[in-house]
Amino acid sequence: MDCSRETETSSSPSGKESPDLDRNPSPPRDTADGEEGEDVDAIGETVYSKHWLFSTLTRLINMVTEYLEGDSEGEMELPEDDEEDLCRVWDMAMDKDVAGFLQEFKATDILLGVIAKSRCPRLTEICVGILGNIACFPETCLTLSQNEDLGAVLLLLLGDTDPPTLLETSRLLLTCVSQKDVCSTWLQRIRQQTSVLTNLCFIMSSSTNTDLLEKVGELVDKLFDLDEDLMKSWITAQPSEETEEEDGEKHLDVASCLLEAAKQLRSDCPNGLEVYLHAFQLLTTIDEGLQTFAAPDGPGKEVWDFVCDVVCEDLCQSDDLSVVLLEQKSVLVQAFAVLQALYRCQDQWRNRGDASLPLIGTVLQVLQYHSERKTDETNTEGTKDEQLQTLAEVTAEFLADICEQIPKETVADLIKEGYLTEKTSLTAASSLVHDYKTAFQHLQSVLSEADPRLADIVRKQFPV
Repeated sequence: MDCSRETETSSSPSGKESPDLDRNPSPPRDTADGEEGEDVDAIGETVYSKHWLFSTLTRLINMVTEYLEGDSEGEMELPEDDEEDLCRVWDMAMDKDVAGFLQEFKATDILLGVIAKSRCPRLTEICVGILGNIACFPETCLTLSQNEDLGAVLLLLLGDTDPPTLLETSRLLLTCVSQKDVCSTWLQRIRQQTSVLTNLCFIMSSSTNTDLLEKVGELVDKLFDLDEDLMKSWITAQPSEETEEEDGEKHLDVASCLLEAAKQLRSDCPNGLEVYLHAFQLLTTIDEGLQTFAAPDGPGKEVWDFVCDVVCEDLCQSDDLSVVLLEQKSVLVQAFAVLQALYRCQDQWRNRGDASLPLIGTVLQVLQYHSERKTDETNTEGTKDEQLQTLAEVTAEFLADICEQIPKETVADLIKEGYLTEKTSLTAASSLVHDYKTAFQHLQSVLSEADPRLADIVRKQFPV
């Protein structure tokens, strides 16, 4: 299907998302008899029936209307046959011709009316899912996005309590903000609707649904990437006195909520974790974000501890480091970038050269692996791994920050614990000597005090 990474992928009733259908939906019933009739009834170049689609959507309207006109209370039950047919429409909307036909048939208005009146979470989920597939195509997304009422309802749906509905709503919003022709429209709506931040923070801080957390993370990350002013307003947002009095709970800022979601995704969803690490990295690119992380009562220390644990405990175990660096290098790039930014904004850490021994050891291991791999590539004329090169550059810059004021006691402990050996000392020196001379000279100085033999080896290899 015609959905690039910029525009998001379609979803299906199974909850799986894919730019390509695993299977075609079952042919709709009630197609016209005869080959000529089928051609007239077919939607575009597909085998899908216009008549069947008309009758299904009409039945949907009647079903909701009859329920509301009755004396029924509580949630509406969606009959199995109706659910099956609506899920077929959901699948069909992955097709560009079907999406265009649905738009011509004013399906957006129909689905919006159903969503507004629905008392059935499954029905709401399906309707939003259909809209999400329609929005995957630039032309239909443009028309859909011009519907002001739909825009308002979708943003309010972020306050829903049904996880599948929240997932489809987040996917639809991400699809829209990823379309260059309509993203400004949606960004303006999101800026004006203050409940969006509150609802997204609530999801991130309280949900345990990994699919939902990953999609919400992608949405927040995309919003931060597109709109720096929005990111600034969200990181500095404070709860009103009324809100504090109503919930009586501690206010969770957006950075703390991102952290809670990242913790949920830590072990089960590496892709989702990477998204949240990138969101943290974006926050460190603005002064408001750095001030939040540097504040004594801010989330900086907790984020630092979490990312350190991810790097040292989850990823860079010594027995499989080469595999991790090849498979998880993109996650590590984000992780080290976040750690470096946090290290720089925490004066008390930087002034003491304070970083955990395992973390410094991991930095040295990563640089050591890259050095050995670069040698192998040179000898075999292999193709350079650009992402691994980026990881090495980020890691070397982080090491330089640490080594600028690293105390003699820390260097002695690194040697004692086996993190700083002859091999890793030479690797560290090689990474610092050309671009980070101040850090190199300070490391050489304290190394001379902590272990003159190692210092002499480094000096002979890299004379100053």
